[in-house]
Amino acid sequence: MGIRNIFERFAWLDNRVRAKKYPNATKLSEQFEISSKTAQRDIEFIRDRLSCPLVYDKNRKGYYYTDNTFSLPMTYLSSEELTSLLIARKLLQDISGGHIGDEIKSVVNKITAILKRHIAETDTIDDTLSFELIEYSLAPEKIFRTVLEGCLKRRSLALLYHSPAYEEKTRRIVDPYHLLNYMGTWHLIAYCHRRKGIRNFLMSRISELNITDDTFAIRKNFNIKKHLHSTFGLYKGKPLVQVTMRFSPDKSKWFKGQIWHKDQKERILKDGSLELSFPVARLDEIKREILKHGADVEVIKPKGLRELIKAEAKKIAKIY
Repeated sequence: MGIRNIFERFAWLDNRVRAKKYPNATKLSEQFEISSKTAQRDIEFIRDRLSCPLVYDKNRKGYYYTDNTFSLPMTYLSSEELTSLLIARKLLQDISGGHIGDEIKSVVNKITAILKRHIAETDTIDDTLSFELIEYSLAPEKIFRTVLEGCLKRRSLALLYHSPAYEEKTRRIVDPYHLLNYMGTWHLIAYCHRRKGIRNFLMSRISELNITDDTFAIRKNFNIKKHLHSTFGLYKGKPLVQVTMRFSPDKSKWFKGQIWHKDQKERILKDGSLELSFPVARLDEIKREILKHGADVEVIKPKGLRELIKAEAKKIAKIY
C-alpha cells in the first residue's frame, strides 16, 4: 500500500508539471495529506534518484521540466530488488567470460539503464560488487551458441570430445539437456548415445560440433533439478556415499553455517569441532576439497575416503 501511495504522488506531480501547473511541496502535501517534509523528499527523490529534469521556478514558485520528452519510470525497485539486479548484472558480465556474444551485452546494458534511474551515484555501479572466479575454463562462443540451440530446440548434437583421463578424442552423439555453469566453467549435461547414459561434458573440451536434424525427448524419470541437487559437487550418479568430515575447533568458527550440500547435516561437538555430513557420488572429487584444508579437517567416514586422504598425505610428505 505504501509503494502504491508513493507512485500516486509521483504520477500526480508528473501530470501537474506536464500541464504547466508548477506544483510544489506545499501543493503536493495538501493534495495527499502528507507533511511538507515528506512532500519535499518525494520531489527530491524524483529529481535525484529517478533523474527527472525537474527544476524549481522561483517566480512561479513551482517545478517544471527542462525536457518535456522525459518519461517518468513507472517501475519502483526496492533496495532488495536493486541488489538482485546488481548481482544479476555482475553475474552476466563475469560468467559470460566475454564469449557469449553481443546478446549478453545488450541485456547488461538494459539492466544498467534501469539501475541508473534508481541509483543517484551511477559511477558506483561497477564498483559495488564483484565475483572472483579462478581455475575455470572458457566456452568458445560458437560452441556455446550451438549447444544452447540444441538445448532449446531439442535437437541432438554431433561432437568430438577430448578426455584428459584417457588422452583420447571420441566422436559422440548426445541429446543436450542442460547448460550448467559450475564455479565459472560451463558444462553440458546430456544423454550420451555412446555411453547409454547421462554424462557431463566440459564445454572447453568440445570441438567439431554440429547440430543434427534429429530431435529428442528428455528421458522419463529424469529431472534436472533432482539430478543437480542429488549429491555434492559436479559429479552425479549412483551409488551415493555419505561422507562425514570433522573440522577442528579453530576451523569450525569459520565453517559453521557454510553450505556444501542442501541435505547436509551439521553437529557441533563438545570441544567445538564441527561434523559435517552429506551425500557424494565421487570420492575423488570430495578428496580434492578436503585436501585444501590440510590438518584442520579429518574424514570420519567412509573408510575408503580416509584411505584416499592418507595415501595422498604420504605422497605430499614424500615430496617435502
